[in-house]
Order: sequence, then structure tokens, then C-alpha cells
Amino acid sequence: MYKYLRFPDWKDKAVTLSYDDGAKDDMRLIEIMQKYGLKGTFNICSDRQLNDTENRTPIEFYLNSGMEIAMHGEKHLWVKNLTGAQIIKEFYQDKLSLENMSNKIIRGGAYAYGCFNEQAIEVLKLLGVSYFRGTKETLAFDMPTDWLQWGLTCRHKNEQLFELLDKFLEDRPNLVVYNQNPRLFYLMGHSWEFSKDDNWELIEKFGEILSKRKDVYHATNIEIFDYVSAYENLIFSTAGDKVLNTSSIDVYLKIDDKNILAKANSTTKI
Repeated sequence: MYKYLRFPDWKDKAVTLSYDDGAKDDMRLIEIMQKYGLKGTFNICSDRQLNDTENRTPIEFYLNSGMEIAMHGEKHLWVKNLTGAQIIKEFYQDKLSLENMSNKIIRGGAYAYGCFNEQAIEVLKLLGVSYFRGTKETLAFDMPTDWLQWGLTCRHKNEQLFELLDKFLEDRPNLVVYNQNPRLFYLMGHSWEFSKDDNWELIEKFGEILSKRKDVYHATNIEIFDYVSAYENLIFSTAGDKVLNTSSIDVYLKIDDKNILAKANSTTKI
């Protein structure tokens, strides 16, 4: 029996965006994302949110957008050169401040400058953080294997962006039964780069292409994490004829050539 994760409605492709710093240009980016049905996560430095009112996007704008708010370090520090106590403060204070501002539990984020070490990872674990993203471009569409070192497909500045998008969207009709893994396109950047480079049409084109596709699931980073976690925690009977989903999320999966919907908090016959 070969089993594979599928996204809602048995889609085998998902797209998520991740944008850093909490700059005022996030407002324009979010409006474009909403226009085309894109979803993503905005990684915010709480110190900027509290003190740089001229150059930030107000927290209320994110809360009303359907996007996720996540951590980016209180002061956007290079954590490799911090003491253990400073690393704790950089992440603890950021999480605490963002939660106080948003009245939400903050569960993920992105490393400032893509910089991290084992101490940083251990601090995030102690804080109960579910995922954190680096800046390493994989140019691939694999699901993450280490959620606290989550890589990305590419930055929006990558010259191969649309070549990669075409490859991601291409049909794969002849895959053998033991090689039908889902695909994830993870795009990152900074909204202020669009203004600096005067190329807002780039993200418009990205969104327009995807808006014409009905076979792609769009989600925030934490929605991807929660969905994959629900899939990974499915419990199968010894005979392989039943599956138990103990989560609160309906999980779509493919078993051999059969589509299965494992309903939340239920046992489903295969």
C-alpha cells in the first residue's frame, strides 16, 4: 500500500508565500495577493511594529487580511553572534509582543538574515514554536523535513522564478505508483523590494498565472504545517483497511490509485 498526502479536494500542489520585516509595502502586497487568491505569512519585528509607525504596516491590517502574522526577531538581530540570553530575549520578546498586539498565539516565523544556530533552534523549541524559515533556496518543491529549518523554493528576485513556476505547474501523468509525492512552491521576499526595484508587475504576473489554475491549494505557512502534521499523525489499522484521524482537520490522501478523505476525529474505511 502506497500512501500520499493530498491537499484539500485531492490537489497535489500547494503554494505559500512568506514576506519579511513588516514594511509599509506589505499593504500593497496583501491587496495583490487577495486579488489573485494567494495566501502567505508576514514575519514581523515587534520593535519596528511598536516604534517605527512611519515605515510599518499596522497590525490591524494583517489581522483583517486572512494572512498569518509570524516572528522575525524583536530587533532583527544576527543571532549567531548573540549570547544565549540575548537569543532568548530576541525570540521571547518578539513572540510575547506580537501575541499581545494581535491577541493571537504566534506559532512560526523566519530567521532574520536567514541566520541561525543550534542555540536558536533550542530556544524556539522551548517557546513552543512550530516552524521557522531560513533563506536557503532549494529550487525544488519538496515538503519540509525539518520544520525549524524550513527552506524555500526561491525568492521572487530569482531569475528562474517563472521557469520554476512552469515546472511546478506541469502535469505529471506518467508517475509510477510509488513516486507521487505532493509539491509545494514556497516563495519568499520583502515587499519593499518591489518598490525599490520598481517591479510590482512581477508579483502581479505570478498571481495571475496561479489564479487561472484550479489544481493548486493556497495556504499560509502555519496552515501548511497544521495540514501536514494532521496527515503525518494518521493512524492506520494493521490490515490497512481503516484510517483514524485524531485531528480537527479533514485530511485528503491518495492510497495506491484511490482517493480517500479521512474525516476529522473519525475512523474512515479505506
